[in-house]
Amino acid sequence: MRGGEVLYESLLGLSEKGSPLHTTALLGEVERAVEAAGGWGELETVAVGVGPGSFTGLRVGIATARALGLSRGLDVRGVGTLDALGRGLEGRGDAIAVPVLDARRGEVFAAAFSSSGERLWEPLVAAPEELAERIAELGGSALCAGSGAVRFRQELAGPDVEIPPNDADPAHRIAARHICALAAAGVGAVAEPAAPNYLRPPDAERWRERDTIQTPE
Repeated sequence: MRGGEVLYESLLGLSEKGSPLHTTALLGEVERAVEAAGGWGELETVAVGVGPGSFTGLRVGIATARALGLSRGLDVRGVGTLDALGRGLEGRGDAIAVPVLDARRGEVFAAAFSSSGERLWEPLVAAPEELAERIAELGGSALCAGSGAVRFRQELAGPDVEIPPNDADPAHRIAARHICALAAAGVGAVAEPAAPNYLRPPDAERWRERDTIQTPE
């Protein structure tokens, strides 16, 4: 982006085997974005989503951003993925915006923002039923969107909760343009710009702790 203008944006799907394309296609897309901006000399900042989200995706994205920043002398700014998802809900009415991501393990990542963009909750991880209770406690109407809202639509549904019915609605997707816009405005940025925010321990760490407990001394 340059100012408020989107110069290049790409959305990658999955491979033929159904796996993400982080490691095989990301750098190619970066090069195309740089070309659209007029070359590396035109770049000032690299913006990257820092989570919460998939452990592998966050590690690949943040490592790439760090490498580009170091090698090219660019500023690197991290933006919370829930902040970016919430940015996509702005302008959709006066309801409280609740971006919700599927966290696997039967849980969701979520945050809440006022219609003016003020953060009402810090990012959290919870069971869908617990999140539904928290939304009800806010009072008034709420707009929920994201992969978690799609997966747990039934659990989150309520008389004052709106979830865009079309699963392909852009409101359910984290957009690079929103990450860039928030980074440029200094909104949603994290204290350590290239540090991931997992919100909970990785599976590998949980398994290691489990094995340590089960292994007799």
